[in-house]
Amino acid sequence: MLALCVLAAWLTLQPCPSCLAAEEPVYHTPLAGEAKQVTFMGQQVDIPAVDRTNMTSITVGASLLAPAQGQSPIIPVAAFYHRRITDNSYGRAMVSVFVNELDYLRDLGGWDLVAQFDNDTLPVAGRELRNGEEIRGTALYHGVVLGSLGAGWRTPVYPFQVDNDLRVQLVGRGGYFYAHPEKDTAPGLWVPPNTPLYGARLRCRYDGLRRNLLELPHQGVAAGFDVDYLHRDRWQGEGGPGDRGNRDYTQVEGHLVAAGGVPGLSERNRLLFSLYGGMTAQGRGDRFNAFRLDGAPFPSEQYDLAWPHYSGVIYDRVLARGYATASAGYRRELAFFLYLSTLGSYIWADRSSAVGNNRVDFDEMHGAAATVALDSAFVWDSSLYLAWSWESGVMRNGRSGNGVTLIWNKLF
Repeated sequence: MLALCVLAAWLTLQPCPSCLAAEEPVYHTPLAGEAKQVTFMGQQVDIPAVDRTNMTSITVGASLLAPAQGQSPIIPVAAFYHRRITDNSYGRAMVSVFVNELDYLRDLGGWDLVAQFDNDTLPVAGRELRNGEEIRGTALYHGVVLGSLGAGWRTPVYPFQVDNDLRVQLVGRGGYFYAHPEKDTAPGLWVPPNTPLYGARLRCRYDGLRRNLLELPHQGVAAGFDVDYLHRDRWQGEGGPGDRGNRDYTQVEGHLVAAGGVPGLSERNRLLFSLYGGMTAQGRGDRFNAFRLDGAPFPSEQYDLAWPHYSGVIYDRVLARGYATASAGYRRELAFFLYLSTLGSYIWADRSSAVGNNRVDFDEMHGAAATVALDSAFVWDSSLYLAWSWESGVMRNGRSGNGVTLIWNKLF
């Protein structure tokens, strides 16, 4: 009977008659962290409260691509997440061994001490694409490690949940960049020297979103921006000795994410919207300081809101020195634990592209993507994300294609 009920709801986008009869007159979606009693299939279901100030989870999954992204028909993902919030501190870690983000805030009586660390140090050589094919001569190992320390200010905002605040931060930054060739690297490919990095970041964040049971945006708005300045100490541009082009650069990124109801319809129906953009001042973008664009599920976690959303392929790594994306979608609550979403996205990107066998340049591209996704609670305090996506060719640099993604998230 449960399977028939869910199937009927899915196909009609309306609750089946047996569910309607048992529903309360005005239905309210279960919200993140709150205890609630719901009626499902004529039975009372008790949803326990969750302490959202102390959350630990693991995420594993993969996207299967057709056609492949270069030589990669499968893109895996795995990460460990931890958030710990007290009256005096805020700690957050996203760890996936080679790509990590750590953030710690300490209240010093109205002001925050801000400490941050991030690295992007994949142990495989990156290759650029041309018309969907990897160009072996562009293979290069490169990565960056950055630490930040500074001051910030925070204040709670409506609806006053643990992730709802306005924060402003100014930090100094220091780190290291490295690059070196591999066996397929073309002799004439530009390989910059390893170098220390110095700079500063101004960050502003506002999160007024209320999340549902699966931590998906339900109601409200989130927005923010980053202004980054970095100086590469020992630097040699593509022009050889004496070329200091792009040694110093400034980058700006911003985002707006919103979720709300559909006029005249119940709370089971939600509209979703996101807008992202980034630019490198004076065109000083190159392969080594470019923004990294990743397709992903519609953003929900407080820090993930700032990462560009484009509903094409999951966890790809497209390099761009400037970009803009816009996404709009609709989500239907099929049951208190099951959500069906449809999303459409547009992207413009000044995207990296292989030119010949030994040179990487940037080309302006624009395209669109569509995604149909299911989010569901699962056994053992976990959740599943299953999606099919189509993308017009920006992610694969000239080739349109499809992808199926499955992600499992386990809460401890």
